[in-house]
Amino acid sequence: MKVKLMQVGEIGTNCYFLIDTDSNVLAVIDPGDEPELIQEAIEETGAEVNYILLTHGHYDHTTAVPALHRVYPGAEVYIHSADANGAGGTLFPLAGQVEDLKFYGEGDTLPLGSLTIQVLHTPGHSPGSVTLKVGDALFCGDTLFAGSMGRTDLRGGSEEQIMASLKRLGQLEGNFHVLPGHMQTSNLDQERKFNPYLRMAMNQG
Repeated sequence: MKVKLMQVGEIGTNCYFLIDTDSNVLAVIDPGDEPELIQEAIEETGAEVNYILLTHGHYDHTTAVPALHRVYPGAEVYIHSADANGAGGTLFPLAGQVEDLKFYGEGDTLPLGSLTIQVLHTPGHSPGSVTLKVGDALFCGDTLFAGSMGRTDLRGGSEEQIMASLKRLGQLEGNFHVLPGHMQTSNLDQERKFNPYLRMAMNQG
């Protein structure tokens, strides 16, 4: 398993390539913008694109999806249904742009070569936010950041829900790589010790 990170767009969304090195297949996670640069980076890996996976539906995580799907029509595009219902909206613009858009939710799994991608529904930043758990990695989207958490003041956000989602992530057994939607990466032990929002969430009854 190999993970490659590139930042795209004006606000620096973290776009990840999850690669199964055994079978040389790849999932693109949160292609937020600049599809040409993402395509160029994909081609450099030499891997086959099986999936385009979205942690949530905000524009800064989904803008490059239609263009990439035209280039890689065999790649299945997944999002939680709660974040795909805002066709034409500035926050959730993806619905209606990908004809065969697929939905995943809590407990679903996707095979990527020898890897298994597990879907955890972690709402709060948005109703359909998910965390993708693969091996020792958590692709958290805008739920958990290094030292912080996602904002809850956008449409569909909920502080109560995000605190419950943070608590769930904090209670996972083991030390995971934390791969958020923005800024630097971290690990779960570090966040349990020093992230004030995660600590607050874990101390809630």
